Amino acid sequence: MSDTAQNLVKINNFFSQFQAAVTAQSIQKLVLSKYQGPDALKQVQIRPVLLKEQWQLSFTYKYKTNDITKNFLATAAIAEVKALLGTTFFAANLFTTDAETQITFSKKGKCLVKTKAITLKDNNSVQVNAAQVVAHNREKQRYLSLQQPFLQALGVTDAQHKLIPAMSRKWKQINKFIEIFANAVQEAGLADLQNLHIADFGSGKAYLTFAMHDYISNHLKSTAQITGVELRQNLVDLCNATANKLQLTGIQFEQGDVKHFKAKGINIMVALHACDTATDYALHMGIATGAEIIMCSPCCHKQIRPQMKMPQILAPMLQHGIHLGQEAEMVTDSLRALLLEAHGYSTKVFEFISLEHTSKNKMILATKRKQAKDPSQVLAQIAEIKQFYGIEQHCLEQLLADPAA
Repeated sequence: MSDTAQNLVKINNFFSQFQAAVTAQSIQKLVLSKYQGPDALKQVQIRPVLLKEQWQLSFTYKYKTNDITKNFLATAAIAEVKALLGTTFFAANLFTTDAETQITFSKKGKCLVKTKAITLKDNNSVQVNAAQVVAHNREKQRYLSLQQPFLQALGVTDAQHKLIPAMSRKWKQINKFIEIFANAVQEAGLADLQNLHIADFGSGKAYLTFAMHDYISNHLKSTAQITGVELRQNLVDLCNATANKLQLTGIQFEQGDVKHFKAKGINIMVALHACDTATDYALHMGIATGAEIIMCSPCCHKQIRPQMKMPQILAPMLQHGIHLGQEAEMVTDSLRALLLEAHGYSTKVFEFISLEHTSKNKMILATKRKQAKDPSQVLAQIAEIKQFYGIEQHCLEQLLADPAA
């Protein structure tokens, strides 16, 4: 049998497994990867969902800067996968209650398929997860309620205010963020302050921006002026339209970025997943405006890594790229935390949400101290760390030293 014929048999067998899993509703997840096409698309993640009592497959198209979710009935979902796999996507991982199957296409066009049976123990775990994914209608109320209209408007809940299964991770992230936000507000003594001014940089689709507004309005019974700042005009328009539709006051969205946005009198500065030095600009703005709370979740640590000169004792460990990247991330965020400490803040660095739900899971939380503290010891520590790693420039440090910044 020729290579082409063998490939065709393997592909057809994979599609048969996929179709059988869909028909039996035993599919847990399908991930399409190795994209080769004109768009900035990285992956498609496919999961079963139950919408209006109807079993469907939710496709999350993961682009470089945003995600797009579409839901398909079984027949349409099968057709969509057949149209994508082998044309623009050249790898797939299929997870069912019985097995895990991987298909990949080599550069020479050869098709490789691997299947691993799931043990009884694994199967029990999968069945539990399936129940959680497909029938995720049980509300886990913390600081927010699934009944809130903004969640339906943003696609987190359906018309009956039931959690859409494909949004369960986002719902968990929103709740965790508000838990941290609420505790920080209490610790900073802002819970009784009227008309809190909050700036959320890189607000995106504004799940967290609307959640903060809801918490302040409905839990604290207070008022706020919340501004979401986002580069993408289409998201700015979408969020302003949502706020107007819900007749919310004290929340607005503007097009811009943290480097050029002029803000005064901010009580709380939020910047989640600001890329590279955008985090430094956000931290600087928070410090410069005297924010009582600064919440940042950094990503893409690029500035420090090229500068780092490896101390000889660490060279055997940091010769591996992944270790060097992790070290650069740790050094970058440690210097940020220390610079915040030196400028009057008590700082915590911790896991924001578990790696199970997002890879960008670190948060820097800074609350302004009531009493001034001599920064000389912290500044000396910063100098020692920079000298140890041969670091000459750190963006936040430069911004803080520049009166015109």
